[in-house]
Amino acid sequence: MYNITVNGNKTVKTNLTISENNFSGQLNEVAVKGDFIRISDNEYHLLYNNTSYNVEIVKSNPEEKTMLIKINSVKFELQLKDKYDELLHNLGLDNLASKKVNDIKAPMPGMVLKILVQEGTEVKKGDALLVLEAMKMENILKSPSDGVVKKIAATQGVAVEKNQLLIQF
Repeated sequence: MYNITVNGNKTVKTNLTISENNFSGQLNEVAVKGDFIRISDNEYHLLYNNTSYNVEIVKSNPEEKTMLIKINSVKFELQLKDKYDELLHNLGLDNLASKKVNDIKAPMPGMVLKILVQEGTEVKKGDALLVLEAMKMENILKSPSDGVVKKIAATQGVAVEKNQLLIQF
């Protein structure tokens, strides 16, 4: 049994079984059955209740169990939870599964070209933090998680060694 949250607000319970070119099972305790054809690695053609659907997987993140799909050109964000995710949530242990990174360290020796944040700046996962030049290439170091910059240990224009602390959350 899986719970799929659609666009962050509607939850659907399902236990679909997928075989060669068809699917069957229950969707919110209603029996469903249909056929599909794989067009490419991320595109499918689906036939359900005599209606045709074009499905494209735009983005998939297996670690976070999220997916962005398009059904007939309409985008849907999906969040998948299985029985183990529900158990962790009920026990209050679901936040332990996410890795908290407190320090950003230099991945290689180089020169800090530009610091893009300041102490106290609130950052989201994927935000650019600083530019590090190494082996004549500019590398943008990004935030691995959401947080607030507590301390900037690097100085613009100063060389750093591998594993040297640059930014602390």
